[in-house]
Amino acid sequence: MLNPPLHADPQPLRVIGCGMLAREILDVCRLNGLDHVSLTCLPADHHHRPERIAPAVERAIAQARAEGFERIFIAYADCGTGGMLDAVCARHGVERIAGPHCFSFYIGNDAFAAAGEAFMTTFFMTDFLARHFETFLIRPLGLDRHPELLGTYFGHYDRLLYIAQTDDAALTENARAAADRLGLAFERRFTGHGDLATALAGAGRSPHKAL
Repeated sequence: MLNPPLHADPQPLRVIGCGMLAREILDVCRLNGLDHVSLTCLPADHHHRPERIAPAVERAIAQARAEGFERIFIAYADCGTGGMLDAVCARHGVERIAGPHCFSFYIGNDAFAAAGEAFMTTFFMTDFLARHFETFLIRPLGLDRHPELLGTYFGHYDRLLYIAQTDDAALTENARAAADRLGLAFERRFTGHGDLATALAGAGRSPHKAL
């Protein structure tokens, strides 16, 4: 069982998360009785401009404090901020989920790190990306208008690995179609929520530490 029952903590907790994780965070909370969690999600398209993530999180922390939340958890990995998000977390005494990006914590940070260079030429897809491939990836990159750029963006990848949070046949077909469109070999691995579930279970219960 990838998502064992977790024990809810009655003290209110504000989770500030990436919009790409909203459905999964709500699923973890529902499945594990984490009724003390109040979720605020920031725009998923910040991932196209990662320099926006840390300032947006800092504003959301200030808002949560103004609303009276003493316990706050950041449901972002580093996500390309180059340590800027960690600096915000340290400044405000809050924790974030460990890992460089969501692909790592869905697979499991330890397993991802142990894989070493095995993922260097892998393009990762999550449930979110399988749902929003066209609107979140193809159109922002301009590939709907300039398909000739496909090799520029994806020429160094050799496979698409769909790390599935749910066992959904329609999403699997979406991911397979995306791999075909990008000219990549297709693989699927069911990960469930990975480290996200345990991170949310322990969120806010210990002093901030560097990640």
